[in-house]
Amino acid sequence: MGIFKTMGLREIINASGKMTALGASAVSDEIADSLRKAAQDYVDIDELMEYTGKVIAESTGAEDGCPVVGAAAGIAIATAAVIAGENLSLIEKIPDTAGIRNEVIVQKGQLVHFGASIGQMIRIGGGKVIEVGQANKVEKEHIEQAVTEKTAALMYIKSHHAVQKGMQPLETMLDIAQRYQLPFIIDAAAEEDFQKYIRFGADIVIYSGGKALAGPTSGMICGKKQLMTACRKQYKGVGRPMKIGKEGMAGLITALKQYPFKSSNTEQQMERMTALCRKLEKIDGLRCSIKQDEAGREIYRAQIQVDENKTGFSAEKLLYLLESGNPAIYLRHHYVNVGILSVDPRPLLPGQEDSIAEAIINIISEGKKK
Repeated sequence: MGIFKTMGLREIINASGKMTALGASAVSDEIADSLRKAAQDYVDIDELMEYTGKVIAESTGAEDGCPVVGAAAGIAIATAAVIAGENLSLIEKIPDTAGIRNEVIVQKGQLVHFGASIGQMIRIGGGKVIEVGQANKVEKEHIEQAVTEKTAALMYIKSHHAVQKGMQPLETMLDIAQRYQLPFIIDAAAEEDFQKYIRFGADIVIYSGGKALAGPTSGMICGKKQLMTACRKQYKGVGRPMKIGKEGMAGLITALKQYPFKSSNTEQQMERMTALCRKLEKIDGLRCSIKQDEAGREIYRAQIQVDENKTGFSAEKLLYLLESGNPAIYLRHHYVNVGILSVDPRPLLPGQEDSIAEAIINIISEGKKK
């Protein structure tokens, strides 16, 4: 029996992805063991912080790294680092940065809500958000014309939450940042390739430790050595209330060392989702197909189109009933407003796709009897 079930909490079948609201990832035995051992021992935190930074650097190809408690904290700490650097007096003033270089340029379609606001994370780090362009269209000129003597950095949000069409590509942002000698920050929280953006030329890249990495609740910043030193220095300021502990760092290190040996299991994903679709398509009013992740990652989900006129249930109602059960089944619901639900195979335990199909079929069958 799982630990949360012993507390009287509902069992969860997570088919929505590596979602913070559901605890992100279930870690491997090796990572869990490192968490336990770290919790039962002592260490000089500054030394562990620097050692973790070296492991992050080895894994990402960056000059150095800084562990954080999550990618959201990484945005705040990275923002503070480009504004205050290693200047302790400025570090202690953040988020009050009036009168100093503090503007962070972000494309309007990328100022999204990921469970909280990207803009708020920047402001916590002392940044003044300068959003450029429109929600569905940004021109290169929008970005260039926003650069002033107050600009501290350019930031790009690589996320399925962000608008994918009409935004300027990474190449444009990097070119502008380099021409104006400004730091270029990429929030790549859920991305799977930990070396891609450093090779690309970014100065700072932020990742979650609990998503693609499948580590504990944690995150990492990687990039130029001077900037990473500045990131670690923010723990004397705004980073203090969001500090990562010894357990998080130990688990992050173990996850990073395991990552090169992980398989994306693409074929297995597609096999499991194809089997799920075959079962669901026997129900009148359900259409199921396999779709690749919106942001281009090697993730293949089952996409379920719900025809309310035939099933008797809207996608919203079906989602509600699934989440209300025990076990509670959480599907991916970014497009529930247009009748689409998705199943992400990555967090599913063996056989849970069968439980999902059975639950959906039972709900619709019972509804038709009434």
